[in-house]
Amino acid sequence: MDKGIYDKVYRDILLVCSLLFFSVGSLFAQKEPQYTQYMYNIGSFNPAYVGTVETPDITGLYRAQWTGIPGAPKTMRFGVNLPLANEKNGLGFNVVSDQLGPTTQTYIDVAYSFQVKISDDTKLSFGVDAGGSLLDVDYTKGDFENPSEPLINNADTFNKFYPTVGAGMFMYQENWYVGLSVPNFLTSGIYADEVANIVEDKMQFNFIGGYVFDFSEGLKFKPAFLMNYLKGLPLNLNLSTNFLINDIVTLGASYRLDNALSGLAGLQVSNSLFVGYSYDYNTNGLGEYSQGSHEVILKFYLGRASGKSKKDSKRDQKGMPKQIDSPRFF
Repeated sequence: MDKGIYDKVYRDILLVCSLLFFSVGSLFAQKEPQYTQYMYNIGSFNPAYVGTVETPDITGLYRAQWTGIPGAPKTMRFGVNLPLANEKNGLGFNVVSDQLGPTTQTYIDVAYSFQVKISDDTKLSFGVDAGGSLLDVDYTKGDFENPSEPLINNADTFNKFYPTVGAGMFMYQENWYVGLSVPNFLTSGIYADEVANIVEDKMQFNFIGGYVFDFSEGLKFKPAFLMNYLKGLPLNLNLSTNFLINDIVTLGASYRLDNALSGLAGLQVSNSLFVGYSYDYNTNGLGEYSQGSHEVILKFYLGRASGKSKKDSKRDQKGMPKQIDSPRFF
């Protein structure tokens, strides 16, 4: 194919993808950034989770989506979960930067959770978070087929901060958990007219769950799911299966309905450090043009004792929460 024709086709594809994202994006400005390793990022979208961990943890994540396509999404997350000494309350902090073409949206929030025992083996946690979203649109980035478009002709850049308030619930036992959350209830009347064509927020509902099957002392099977529902959009369903070998190595796969097939791997480098990686192959039309998506996560567990015996590890699971999102359990 002639290079000039190839370049034009490539630009057209990119333009269509961008337009699709801006059209869909107009429906979900507060839609959570997409994670393949969502089971290690529960605190990012459910504030009820933040106080359920045994010791404080810090998470760093980087995701490069649809590599090979200019302007494709990139996501960075920094998160902290902090259980308080009374084992009932918790605090959390999140900063998430989501980049797409000329737009960067940065979410910042502080979360609080309170949990109660509803039976000898079951706990229920409630959480709220408050913060905001900083939307930055730079129309000088990229080439536009129609430079006279009014939306990009009014200003070179746009910056504005919007408040967010969310809530969630999280229930769990030793070997399972379920959670429901809404990242933002402030979904009307908060966006200025000049960006109404870019952002129109709607409430998103997140439903997550997982289970641990102990196949043997050295092998655990950990299926999980995450569903995102947003009015006007198809249901986003993520299914994953992980095998945990000797509490050290994690291997698994994930499927995002009508979107991607993923491979996952993780390594418990030490009691205080977990490293995870995932690769997504698009099963939709984008798979023909992108080189897949890469996601890397680092989790630091502060104050976790080193050199625990397997007996101690078993005892940690009794009564929970004891590192619900740790690769040891979920």
